[in-house]
Amino acid sequence: MKNKDGKIRILFVAPFPPPIHGASAMSQIIKDSKLINNEYDCFYVTNSSANSLTNIGKFSIVKVWSLIKSFATIFWILLTKRVSLCYLAITCGGPGFLKDAPFVLLCKLFCRKIVIHQHNKGMANYVNKLPYKWLLPMVYKNAKVILLSWHLYPDIEKIVPKENVMICPNGIKVDDSMSVEARKNENRVPHLLFLSNLLESKGVFVLLDALKILANKGLTFYCDFVGGETKEIDSDKFTLEVSHRDLGRCVMYHGRKYGKEKEQFFIDADIFVFPTYKEAFGLVNLEAMQYQLPIVTTNEGGIPDVVQDGVNGVICERNNAESLAVAIERLLLNPELRRQMGQNGLEILNQKFTLDKFESNLCQCLFKATEC
Repeated sequence: MKNKDGKIRILFVAPFPPPIHGASAMSQIIKDSKLINNEYDCFYVTNSSANSLTNIGKFSIVKVWSLIKSFATIFWILLTKRVSLCYLAITCGGPGFLKDAPFVLLCKLFCRKIVIHQHNKGMANYVNKLPYKWLLPMVYKNAKVILLSWHLYPDIEKIVPKENVMICPNGIKVDDSMSVEARKNENRVPHLLFLSNLLESKGVFVLLDALKILANKGLTFYCDFVGGETKEIDSDKFTLEVSHRDLGRCVMYHGRKYGKEKEQFFIDADIFVFPTYKEAFGLVNLEAMQYQLPIVTTNEGGIPDVVQDGVNGVICERNNAESLAVAIERLLLNPELRRQMGQNGLEILNQKFTLDKFESNLCQCLFKATEC
């Protein structure tokens, strides 16, 4: 349905901050997008009940009440606003899927067109398990699905036919006025940067093991860890793991950083390291590319679309400290290679992964979903 101005009405159900993670950050970008809000008549409702990273996955009455309020809000919008399309960013497996599935089914109850934006992966692990075995087909039946990369399609291929899939890579705002000249041209001791929430699947402990290997070889470096504590790894546990590996002289945890403080870590770094082994896209790699940093990462999820081995970074094996150490050592010992890869990364970012391109691609996906 259209409003009085002729705009198509879309209901967006997505995880908006807090807390801040890849999916919530992109959802907020959509909510703030002038292009999308000018093109469509938009309504936004959160499907997130956690208010912090440490609260994700924990049960509480407050979280249940928050979900009930969101459900009631969605019901009222569907009942009164006659939206044409329901956009939902949901978790595709595990307890998160069980939390999100009722939102999709409610939208289907009103016979609305559905588009699901998939910011995560893991569906393949649940397709043969109850209750997912029967609930996944119900949720995804006749729904259009937006993936961040075709590399993620094998994860959902048993549930979603290929003709129902659209691709929309993430993007970030590129500040043309920003300069990395403030970076120390060559730090006397190279600085490595890990920036992500402290989760085992992001490769936190794998990186510490790799750093131990490099330190034992006599290589000198500093490694800054920046990101939020989680229920898996808090600052005390991280400090203990660093101590066990005798890395206290070269590893430092700085907590969560935003704005200028976060920017300064990128400026001071020489190499960005993101050894994730459970990832859909890796938005943080785009940020590193903006600061012309070479990237050491894995071939996980949609990362191969962003980081090309030998071009703007080095790809290592997932969950393999030895492979990670070899990749980092290659860049530690070759400043010129670091510089060239950093320049290549910025070029790739400007060509493929700007915020403008993301908003334009998403608008096209929404248009296709309303026309089908």
